[in-house]
Amino acid sequence: MLLPQNRVVMITGANRGIGLATAQALSSAGFRLSLGVRDVSTLKSASFANETFSHQYDALDKQSIEQWTQKTLDHYGAIDALVLNAGVMVPVGIVEGSEEDLDLMWDVNFKGPLRVVRATLDALKRSGHGRVVNVVSLSGKRVMGADNLGYCASKFAALALTHAIRQEGWDSGLRATAVCPGLVDTDMVSHVTAPDGQFKITPEAIAATAAYALSLPNDATVAEILVNSRLEHMM
Repeated sequence: MLLPQNRVVMITGANRGIGLATAQALSSAGFRLSLGVRDVSTLKSASFANETFSHQYDALDKQSIEQWTQKTLDHYGAIDALVLNAGVMVPVGIVEGSEEDLDLMWDVNFKGPLRVVRATLDALKRSGHGRVVNVVSLSGKRVMGADNLGYCASKFAALALTHAIRQEGWDSGLRATAVCPGLVDTDMVSHVTAPDGQFKITPEAIAATAAYALSLPNDATVAEILVNSRLEHMM
């Protein structure tokens, strides 16, 4: 297993929900963190056990991503892993939903992570044990309703990105894992009610899953981890 000490992890969307839970879990384990958030001031009340650096990150702004990457390298001298967590969900179906909302989900859920990977790829390859954990969704594996088409499409693309990273970086020791959770108890899905007798996954459970993926050695790669709080038959 890979030890966390001195490993540098960049996390997108680290100010709340899964991102914050993951940042706190990894910090407690001994990782050094670079946290990307749209508003750095939102991290003021958060506490971390280990060295943490924060920078403005906007999935729609390629320049902010390049600046964040360079500042991370200036601060730590290396980048060993990414946790791609930032995302957005807006109802867009076949009939209802705007082109603007569809474009927003495509930009934030797919193009944003792709931009981060492109900016950090050389550093991840230099690491020799680079890791990318892409927090996708079970919506990247199946479509549960027509009104969720836009979100699912962006997450199917995010899953494809994960597999492309695996192929691009394999010979350099770069490994990528798609963590695909079901309904997680975060602000993004606060309007969604869990079915009777069911419950939402905690952000801490997904954080533990991400930490596990980051700990695996080069010869024990896991491409996808599906996480659910209810019985669901998956292909």
